Amino acid sequence: MTITQPDLSVFTTLESEVRSYCRSWPTVFDRAQGSRIHDEDGHEFLDFFAGAGSLNYGHNNPVLKRALLDYLEHDGVTHGLDMSTTAKRSFLRSFHHTVLRPRDLPYKVMFPGPTGTNAVEAALKLARKVKGRETVVSFTNAFHGMSLGSLAVTGNAFKRAGAGVPLVHATPMPFDHYMDGQTPDFLWFERLLGDHGSGLDKPAAVIVETVQGEGGINVARPEWLRSLAQLCQAHDMLLIVDDIQMGCGRTGAFFSFEEAGITPDVVTVSKSISGYGLPMSLCLFRPELDVWEPGEHNGTFRGNNPAFVTAAATLDAYWADDRLEQQTLAHGRTIEAALRDTAAHHSGSAYRGRGMVWGLELLDPLHAARASRRAFELGLLVETSGAHGEVLKLLPPLTITTDELDHGLRIAQRAVHETA
Repeated sequence: MTITQPDLSVFTTLESEVRSYCRSWPTVFDRAQGSRIHDEDGHEFLDFFAGAGSLNYGHNNPVLKRALLDYLEHDGVTHGLDMSTTAKRSFLRSFHHTVLRPRDLPYKVMFPGPTGTNAVEAALKLARKVKGRETVVSFTNAFHGMSLGSLAVTGNAFKRAGAGVPLVHATPMPFDHYMDGQTPDFLWFERLLGDHGSGLDKPAAVIVETVQGEGGINVARPEWLRSLAQLCQAHDMLLIVDDIQMGCGRTGAFFSFEEAGITPDVVTVSKSISGYGLPMSLCLFRPELDVWEPGEHNGTFRGNNPAFVTAAATLDAYWADDRLEQQTLAHGRTIEAALRDTAAHHSGSAYRGRGMVWGLELLDPLHAARASRRAFELGLLVETSGAHGEVLKLLPPLTITTDELDHGLRIAQRAVHETA
């Protein structure tokens, strides 16, 4: 594909230097549908980025678009703060009947603000309020958001440095596989908890991702997660699962922790919960933890009613049965097979993932960046992740067709081979 240099002057002149994704994909996008996105010059790209996990059901999903247009055409409430609206009622009822009740999950639902980091901030504040303690334990290579509380429990040094102030009241521990199996799980953590001379203030909570997406597609084993849940219970710490990128079916089941058979005390959800890419997030927690005073945590845009509409339509369309889950798992096996084949041709590489989130770690960190750029030239959007950008990260829409998936994987393989 030949991509002529677009006119980017308005962006380079007026927009802040903080912009990032547009540097990796230097074109001006114009429209999108399903698993494909087009630039203004008519070039078509398969999307293995999916809005960083916000578009699990593809771009402009027709079922969700119809629900949204009907709502807007009838002058439905768009901005409602936390007022009661018909759109919020429909979502809450659908979420309870379709997601929570079938899984025997007792959670109360909080709308903390429109983004994932809002949900994380609410979870951290609630844990500290409930337990009366300040420290929260996080894990190596974690990513939980870009606001100060979320950055404090994030591992990436580059992102943490942007805070400009000390990031306190958080202590990192080794994530699963971090010590390459040389140390028993949680040996260091348990030793610190049991030693009054360790210097570790008793934590209010532990926050964890079951799959570290930004950290390099690091997958926690179910038994590791179960042991963590038991450790939290034994030491009176709340377990917070950050399911912002891995929830909403990305790993197969609606929640990524279901495979491990655990019930976290608090769960954060965002990205694909609206189904349509509209800003929305949830903080879910056990009823006995609901100690908030009215208005103690709030936000102007926590009542995004158009997002409630598409979220309810998503649940009705895709989560009334297990067809999407089974399709996701089948597609995941296809991705795994392709990455296995690719890794076999590149010494020092490794692949890992679950469901439809996979990563190919390459020996040379710059190889992943080169492969991402080459994939763009060949008509595929795919990003990198990991502490050094060493992992090519595959995150296609869950609704992608088999032919589209196969085509995208062939492009990814070609890009890796040609840039080795």
